[in-house]
Amino acid sequence: MVSPLRSTLIALSKSTRMQDLIVGMPISRRMARRFVAGETLPDAIDAIRASNATGLLATLDFLGEHVHSQAEASVNADEYIRALLAIRQAGVDANISIKLTAMGLAVDDDFCYRNVRRIVEVAALLGNFVRIDMEDTPVTDRTLAIYRRLRGDFPNVGVVIQAYLYRSQEDVRSLMDQGMAHLRLCKGAYDEPPAVAFQAKAEVDQNMTDLIRLMLESQDKFPGAYPAVASHDHRIINWVKAYTHHHGIAADRFEFQMLYGIRRDLQQELADQGYRMRVYIPYGTRWYPYFMRRLAERPANLLFFMRALVGG
Repeated sequence: MVSPLRSTLIALSKSTRMQDLIVGMPISRRMARRFVAGETLPDAIDAIRASNATGLLATLDFLGEHVHSQAEASVNADEYIRALLAIRQAGVDANISIKLTAMGLAVDDDFCYRNVRRIVEVAALLGNFVRIDMEDTPVTDRTLAIYRRLRGDFPNVGVVIQAYLYRSQEDVRSLMDQGMAHLRLCKGAYDEPPAVAFQAKAEVDQNMTDLIRLMLESQDKFPGAYPAVASHDHRIINWVKAYTHHHGIAADRFEFQMLYGIRRDLQQELADQGYRMRVYIPYGTRWYPYFMRRLAERPANLLFFMRALVGG
């Protein structure tokens, strides 16, 4: 079951009062650097370059979700365009990930679509790729609708599907049927109710492997289907390795993805074994919600933070 502590931390990730308190603590900023590459684009490019040097690919995320004005959303889109140009100029191997609530989804769906489209257009010109992140269920349908509009014109865009949602198998099948299944598959990081999401870890894990199997088994029928397995769970990763080996599935037909600062040893191990391993590298000054979700995911992260806070 979802723990009360996890629910509390996710709720606190949306609290502006707590954000002001946590962000103002020097120890919090130091702790956040474990999960966030830095506050500036050069910091992020340096982190990508370091990852590439050891055989790791990257996806870059400019932090700043839940904006409520066209001006803020436009600034975020401008930053992503700068990031795409910086990636090209630096010659590093990275694509980008965006959240639609950072692109103006709270303002208007059509505005959000147009704002994201200009990023995707630049990425297409540069030969790069844009991943649309999935957020909590109030925006799932709207996120997929905007993704489908974009994907109709641009093949260089993908989306995220969360395994803890009951609906995810239907979403994956539909996207495969439409030739739009370039998907990051993850377990899910938000606090969702039993009406829409599995609550037990075993059920989420089972659905995750079911989704991965569904995509891998369907690649001959749907050649564009490409799963990116986003998990730090060694049991999920070992299952994928065993399944693909047993069925003779080449390593270039899928990839693993993990978060910056988490299981670096396992990330390197996978890269050294010849798998495509992509690191999700966030940057920016608005790191608080992302940081709180990382604490919610693993009690060890929170314990480490509390010890540092008391000791600091």
